[in-house]
Amino acid sequence: MTETSAPLITNEAVVLGILLVILAAVFHTSSSTNRFWMKFYKLIPSLLLCYFLPALLNTFNIISGDSSQLYFVASRFFLPASLILLTISIDFKSLRMLGSKAVIMFFAGTLGVILGGPLALFLVGSIFPDVLYTGDDEVWKGLSTIAGSWIGGGANQAAMLEVFGASKDAFGQMIAVDVLVANVWMGFLLYFSQKPEKIDKLLNADSRPIRELEERLEGLQAGKHKMPTVTSTMVILGVAFGFTGLSHFLADIIAPYFAENFPELETYSITSGFFWLVIIATTAGLLLSFTKARDLEGFGASRFGSIFLYFLVATIGMSMDLGAVLDNPKLFLVGAFWITFHILFMLVVARMIRAPFFYVAVGSQANIGGAASAPIVAAAFNRYLAPVGVLLAVLGYAVGTYGAYISGLILRYVWNLLA
Repeated sequence: MTETSAPLITNEAVVLGILLVILAAVFHTSSSTNRFWMKFYKLIPSLLLCYFLPALLNTFNIISGDSSQLYFVASRFFLPASLILLTISIDFKSLRMLGSKAVIMFFAGTLGVILGGPLALFLVGSIFPDVLYTGDDEVWKGLSTIAGSWIGGGANQAAMLEVFGASKDAFGQMIAVDVLVANVWMGFLLYFSQKPEKIDKLLNADSRPIRELEERLEGLQAGKHKMPTVTSTMVILGVAFGFTGLSHFLADIIAPYFAENFPELETYSITSGFFWLVIIATTAGLLLSFTKARDLEGFGASRFGSIFLYFLVATIGMSMDLGAVLDNPKLFLVGAFWITFHILFMLVVARMIRAPFFYVAVGSQANIGGAASAPIVAAAFNRYLAPVGVLLAVLGYAVGTYGAYISGLILRYVWNLLA
């Protein structure tokens, strides 16, 4: 959106205060036991509000992302730190304990997202050519952010926003598609979690291992969480921003090298410093998960990662014009076809390996919903199964950057065929 006048508030300290107050208010009310707020947040995800409220202030020209450096700070410093802290806790030993079917169904969901987006764009774009653009933006750039969200989560989504360069207005439309389609699907999962035997019968699944898994996981998380101290907090921040600094250092060397010697790779974002920043940060987090640094999760490493992520979402929102969200309603049709392909692909794979519906539901939600909702779906089957959702969702953080990047490249190829 092009502003004709300066926003009402331009002082960065004031804007920062406003954003943090908004985030505090959203989290305070979302954790409230008040009946009104409990019903409200069943309908409206807290992540959407963290984006929507700053966008509302920008739309009415109270604050403006265009005149603020907060998004730059959040995307360059907090995003890579968030990727590191969210992947550092992955426990491959616990993942192996889940058995091969759980991991196979997770990656089936990932592949369903990677391929489903390009297929949906081809189907809808062939019938409605106007869907190929969101304003002046090429729609594939925005759709790549949905791939990031539906494989990993908000951090991967924001990474794709920067890697492929979608506009903030296009990103707002993608947020709307993401939230609506993902929450409708989650509603179906929660409904059928109460009667999984019907779908298990259709899948010819063997559900006995699920009962055994419940017993094994009952005490999995017991005693893992510790009281954070000043020392542990400083270590968490030191690891996060130390490796963020290292990621910047290496990206500043690698990206110019490719730009100078292989300029043709610009098409694949290989010459982008930000591309290497998120790739190196994600890889660093994965490597750290094999060390004692993983124990930092007991002091709340992922909690800090989530805080950084939500602040990033708020700064993205303050650059968004809400009037542009519904400029291209056919995008919701793309989202509907996309999630349908993801679902059908998972069901076919589940039928082939006789995986129970539990693995379909949690594997899908670990991709589509991430760490915020995968444990909820898992716990809907049995409260002791919630850690399965956590483990698979963390795996989503690990592969989200890579998977969404691949999906983005395929989306661009399909877009070039249609445009």
